[in-house]
Amino acid sequence: MVRFGVVGTNWITERFLKAALQAEDFQLTAVYSRTEEKAKEFAGKYGVKRTFTDLQMMAASGEIDAVYIASPNSLHAEQSILFMKNNVHVLCEKPIASNTKELTSMIAAARENNVLLMEALKSSFMPNFLAVKENLHKIGKVRRYFASYCQYSSRYDAYRQGTVLNAFNPDFSNGSLMDIGIYCVYPLVALFGKPEEIKAAGYMLESGVDGEGSMVLKYPDMDAVIMYSKITDSSLPAEIQGEEGNIVIDRISAPEKVELHYRNGEREDLTQDQLSDSMYYEAKEFIRLVQAGKTESDINSHANSMITMEIIEEARRQIGVIYPADLN
Repeated sequence: MVRFGVVGTNWITERFLKAALQAEDFQLTAVYSRTEEKAKEFAGKYGVKRTFTDLQMMAASGEIDAVYIASPNSLHAEQSILFMKNNVHVLCEKPIASNTKELTSMIAAARENNVLLMEALKSSFMPNFLAVKENLHKIGKVRRYFASYCQYSSRYDAYRQGTVLNAFNPDFSNGSLMDIGIYCVYPLVALFGKPEEIKAAGYMLESGVDGEGSMVLKYPDMDAVIMYSKITDSSLPAEIQGEEGNIVIDRISAPEKVELHYRNGEREDLTQDQLSDSMYYEAKEFIRLVQAGKTESDINSHANSMITMEIIEEARRQIGVIYPADLN
């Protein structure tokens, strides 16, 4: 049994717990919130008695083996390192850090303390993404990767009326690329590695974060086109184009339907059965790694997280998105 604590009592933590509680050997032991009232209210939903309003006390308590961190992006590095220094394994919500400097420190802490650090980017563990990986050879030489994830933020109406919530506040290392675009970038890195060149463009909101953007990434014998947004919606699927066919993925953020289209007109349904709670697979893998004594995932590896962060950082530089975390 792996005893988990959670940092953050928001909707994403609720979704994670709904999925993780289906995984064998997952036990929720402790809840952290800045206020005792919120911590107790959240813990009560899951029958958890132990709550904390002090992260240092939680990390040093000896009552948890692992922690799921779902705080604002700008706090990920500091909080993760605190737990790792106390020999607690860390599953950190994406994006794992604000920038490459923070991520470098996090990876160093994981190695120094011999604990597991993994980015909680769910799609790369899902059966339908693994089906893409396993069948990629069937489309011959890959020439293009295309992914679009545009989702109008539930916080954008408030922004348009003059209220800047966390989702559009650079203090929290937020914006469309960090929150949404990463779902397009990470699978690209998982499949094809590091690009040779990045060209990025985007629309900056007055608050100092990007509302939407796009990227073209060059590889030795292919390119990748990525579009993302928090201020518009899109219904486009993702697609990987090869010389012998193409693979169509319904949603790059959480693939549920995958189809291979051969050039001769034939089609092959690659869709795998999977649970509706899409975060189950990352939780299951994290628990397996903890129990196996691993300090890194082969899928959401430190290298994949670093390459993804390097791409995001370069795109932010070109667009002009600067966070307070970048100036430290």
